[in-house]
Amino acid sequence: MWGTTRACINNCVIGVTEGFSATLRFVGVGYRAAIENGQLALRLGYSHPINLDIPEGLKVSVPTPTRVLINGIDLQQVKLFAAKVRKWKKPEPYNQKGIFINDETIRKKDGKKK
Repeated sequence: MWGTTRACINNCVIGVTEGFSATLRFVGVGYRAAIENGQLALRLGYSHPINLDIPEGLKVSVPTPTRVLINGIDLQQVKLFAAKVRKWKKPEPYNQKGIFINDETIRKKDGKKK
C-alpha cells in the first residue's frame, strides 16, 4: 500500500500546483459538442442530443465543435468524466469513428475478405 498512497499524494500535489487536463476528439460525420445551459450537449448521430451535467470542480470548454477540453485538480474526476463522455461512442476499428481521449489511436481492421 505504500506505493498506492505515495501515488495518490503525488497526484494531489500535482493537481493543486499544475492541474490535470484531458482532450476529447470527436471523429465522425455530425459528431459535435457544445456547452448549453451549463451542460455539455453532445450530438452523436442519435435522434436527440445527449446532455451531461458538468461535475463541480471541473472546467469544460469547447474550442471547436469536435474538440472538448476538460480541466480540473482531481485526476480521478477528470478521467471519470472523460470516460462518461466516451462511453456514448467508443472508437471502433473498422471506420475509425468515435470519441478519442488525448492522443489515443486504434489500429484499423480490414473488413470481410472473400
